[in-house]
Amino acid sequence: MAETTTRAAQPRGFRSAELGWPELHRIPRPPRRLPLLGDVLGVNRATPLQDSLRFARQLGPIYRRKAFNREFVFVWGADLVADLADESRFAKHVGLGVANLRPVAGDGLFTAYNHEPNWQLAHDVLAPGFSREAMAAYHPMMLAVAGRLTDHWDREQAAGRSVDVPGDMTKLTLETIARTGFGHDFGSFERDRPHPFVTAMVGTLTYAQRLNSVPFPALLRRAAQRNADDIAYLNRMVDELVQARRAAGGDGDLLDRMLETAHPETGERLSPENVRRQVITFLVAGHETTSGALSFALHYLSRHPEVAARACAEVDRVWGSAAVPGYDQVAKLRYVRRVLDESLRLWPTAPAFAREAVQDTVLAGRHPMRRGAWTLVLTPMLQRDPEVWGADAERFDPDRFDPKAVRSRPPHVFKPFGTGARACIGRQFALHEATLVLGLLLRRYELRADPGYRLSVTERLTLMPEGLRLHLEQRAGGGATAAPAGDSDEAPAASESRCPVSRAGD
Repeated sequence: MAETTTRAAQPRGFRSAELGWPELHRIPRPPRRLPLLGDVLGVNRATPLQDSLRFARQLGPIYRRKAFNREFVFVWGADLVADLADESRFAKHVGLGVANLRPVAGDGLFTAYNHEPNWQLAHDVLAPGFSREAMAAYHPMMLAVAGRLTDHWDREQAAGRSVDVPGDMTKLTLETIARTGFGHDFGSFERDRPHPFVTAMVGTLTYAQRLNSVPFPALLRRAAQRNADDIAYLNRMVDELVQARRAAGGDGDLLDRMLETAHPETGERLSPENVRRQVITFLVAGHETTSGALSFALHYLSRHPEVAARACAEVDRVWGSAAVPGYDQVAKLRYVRRVLDESLRLWPTAPAFAREAVQDTVLAGRHPMRRGAWTLVLTPMLQRDPEVWGADAERFDPDRFDPKAVRSRPPHVFKPFGTGARACIGRQFALHEATLVLGLLLRRYELRADPGYRLSVTERLTLMPEGLRLHLEQRAGGGATAAPAGDSDEAPAASESRCPVSRAGD
């Protein structure tokens, strides 16, 4: 019997669904299956997630697909995902593209198998690094990096140029996690091209994605060599960063915790190899997903000027005349946070997570699963389930996250950061950073979309709007007003502040 991620040898779960799902025949599949190749008609190797969403709409809340000699089960129905969230019966499954990242991230927090002890050790050591006190300490550095972004955007706007949203958000979030977590400056905004770290990181993510779509890895021999070179570069860069910290002494950040903090109960410390893997994990995951979330949010704000005006008015009211917002003022941008949540609902930048059965069980009382059987949860479809989100689930509407609306929905229907014990450890960091940045940009600029742009999503394990550029106009006075900060949950109407409502692309 194949091993599961709760056992030590070959922890990969069942390689193909027919081994773990006794009644697989009851689960719908595409009608035109080709011998040897499987369900590949009409798919695009560059857009596997978007192809999966298309099949989901056709086949329903649970379905299966075969690629070459392996069959996979996909789930997105709200009741099925709620059952998969039961931590007593299901756990994280490391499979597909995540396992393909293990050559670079090893047993880091994101890629560790459940049985590997370094996952729990690292989690317990690093969790205090995301406490409220730690987050408040990161806030000034987040502001400093955001200032570098607005300086760059001011120059682009003055020169009459549009801004590269995904590229600049990637620079911003890389510098933020590098500065706050590891005391390092990549100099991203001073470069004409992406930092080599970004190039290597994108290379490893792209290679991991490609491995899912070929029957034999040997077909990617040249790409495998490039991937090995990318991994070697990432390892060298992180080793140099760690050596510099050891020589210079502590800075009280995440890297210090990795190097100096022992587990509070066992006294164990992270090994040098695991420190390297955790640093790479945080640098990659800590900026790649947040940059995508910000990019999608800015796209929707530029396309919905009435939403942008309402969010802008809230920023003016809550932050008032303060030159920069304090840490506590960010959490008061409740409508801005709704904009971010709604963007994450439609396009969660980490678009899927896998769950496996830790015992023989029956999913939602209907689908028997053997221990080790696993399924991939399609988060964008879960978060567009019309039975939960309504017939207009494809429409952008931040008021879906009004507190009353949130309370009216069942649990486990909004999962942009995964679920359970293995959910993203840095989610509060990401949400604070993204809300802060959106507030700063709304305070300073009008965002104008290119009327000819149509959203195109690029996939490299994470999602990003491709080719998104925005035109900027400076707001008079930078958006600051003399109004006192307030605590109301509701943003004022656009007419109450100097936040113009303009048509996209005017």
